[in-house]
Amino acid sequence: QVQLVESGGGLVQPGGFLSLSCVSSASFFSLYAINWYRQAPGEQRELVASISRTSGTNYADSVKGRFTISRNNAQKTVYLRMNSLKPEDTAVYYCNSVDPRGMTSWGQGTQVTVSS
Repeated sequence: QVQLVESGGGLVQPGGFLSLSCVSSASFFSLYAINWYRQAPGEQRELVASISRTSGTNYADSVKGRFTISRNNAQKTVYLRMNSLKPEDTAVYYCNSVDPRGMTSWGQGTQVTVSS
C-alpha cells in the first residue's frame, strides 16, 4: 500500500496563494499518475488537477490559469501551487496516486481555507 502525505494547507486571504505538497512512499514513483482532488463541506469530491508519469497536466475549468501541478520524481513529491485563491477554493485537498495497474491510494487530506 502506497502512503501519501499532504502538507501546506492553511488559512489565506482571498487573492493569496498556497503551495501544497504530496510525498509518496512508492518505490517506482515516476510510473505513477498523481491527482489532486478537493471536497468542500456538503459537496462531492472533485478532481482539481492531474499530472501523468510523463508530466502531462490537466486542470478543472474552475482552476485553470490559477493552479499549477508539478512533480519532482527524485523527491517522490507532487506540488500544487494555488494562486489568486477564492473563497470557493475552500475545501479539504486530497492527493491521489494511480499506479500502472490502476491501483489507487489516497492521502489523509489537508485543509485549505480562503477567507478574509
